[in-house]
Amino acid sequence: MPVDVLVGLQWGDEGKGKIVDVLAPTYDVVARFQGGPNAGHTLTFNGTKHVLHQVPSGIFHPHIINVVGNGVVLDPVVFREELRKLTARGVDGTANLYISRKAQLILPSHRALDRIWEEARGGSRIGSTLKGIGPTYQDKVGRTGLRVGDILHANFRERYQQTVERHRQLANFHQRDLDIDAEEAAFFDAVEDLRQLRLVDTEYLLNDLLNQGKRILAEGAQGSLLDIDFGTYPYVTSSSTIVAGACTGLGIAPKHIDKVYGISKAYCTRVGSGPFPTELHDEVGEKIRQAGREFGSTTGRPRRCGWIDLPALRYAIMLNGVTELHLMKADVLSDFDEIRVCTHYKRADGTLTEQLPDLGELEQLAPEYITLPGWQVSLDNVMLASGLPGEVRTYVQFLEEQLKVPVTIVSIGPDRVSTLHMN
Repeated sequence: MPVDVLVGLQWGDEGKGKIVDVLAPTYDVVARFQGGPNAGHTLTFNGTKHVLHQVPSGIFHPHIINVVGNGVVLDPVVFREELRKLTARGVDGTANLYISRKAQLILPSHRALDRIWEEARGGSRIGSTLKGIGPTYQDKVGRTGLRVGDILHANFRERYQQTVERHRQLANFHQRDLDIDAEEAAFFDAVEDLRQLRLVDTEYLLNDLLNQGKRILAEGAQGSLLDIDFGTYPYVTSSSTIVAGACTGLGIAPKHIDKVYGISKAYCTRVGSGPFPTELHDEVGEKIRQAGREFGSTTGRPRRCGWIDLPALRYAIMLNGVTELHLMKADVLSDFDEIRVCTHYKRADGTLTEQLPDLGELEQLAPEYITLPGWQVSLDNVMLASGLPGEVRTYVQFLEEQLKVPVTIVSIGPDRVSTLHMN
């Protein structure tokens, strides 16, 4: 059986967790392939909101095997807290959970370095979540990191101390101290709990499951425009957020990939620093923020808001080979009499482009918009796609024509039931 992959097409926060939860019942396995506790996947059902950071979003379905892949960076303290919250809500998060021995560990010193380095950037800050993600991936690439499997070895404490000492020297370069003594006790307690879980070579597990005919859904975090290679560098995350990252982050061959679900909001948001061509700095942007409750599920930071950006979406669709588009938060635009769509960028010389350039040129471009009619009616009571107002269907059809990808799901609310299948 194939592997289907779910990716965000913007700067993250598109609603990937909700769609994984909706699609999960048709899969045997949900596998997370990159990112760490800098990601917040929000799922709402039965009137209750759940926020996951590192646990795969299939965890609420008892029949599903949930896998934390080798491409993930894992904070044991955050992970333990997630599992405890699940237990408090009557969910056994450990029953069908497997964690890659090759996943990198986030140490308290990684979080300290993240803060020190971000502060040292001054006015050029990336907008880090300060969860230790960047320093952990840096250690991974530098071949100096500690992996989940290392906690099973007798010399783990010794290797930990060696790593912290190296981090202390880096902090001293900035004339700062790590100041992590108070955090270490909780870290080692959480490591003890982590040792009790299923720590396995998940690449073998996943390929064995494929050979058994099991269906796998690969779950990404962040968004394609935050990809370390193809995002708006340097204002990006530290991992590969596109489909290619599913292969390296899970140990599966490209030949197994079939469907690619691309997730986009009906508008656009961004958290942190970096270019955002369609950003709205006026009352319209604030109206979208309040209507969409656009505040980070991990950090609580207000998200920057703007109209949907088709050049950026075309780029993300191309990189990922998207086969189906899922349009999220259409309900947020219900109070607008008109909806604007960026179709091109205008250069300084007046020429237009559909391409997303690198950072230097992107900051010099202006969005070119067309205007579509708004629907100005609540979507709360719509239960079927056929019940959508004509203006919503016009908007969806326009996106399909422009992006050359079918829209198969339209989300009109946070709850699991507020999901309309268009086919």
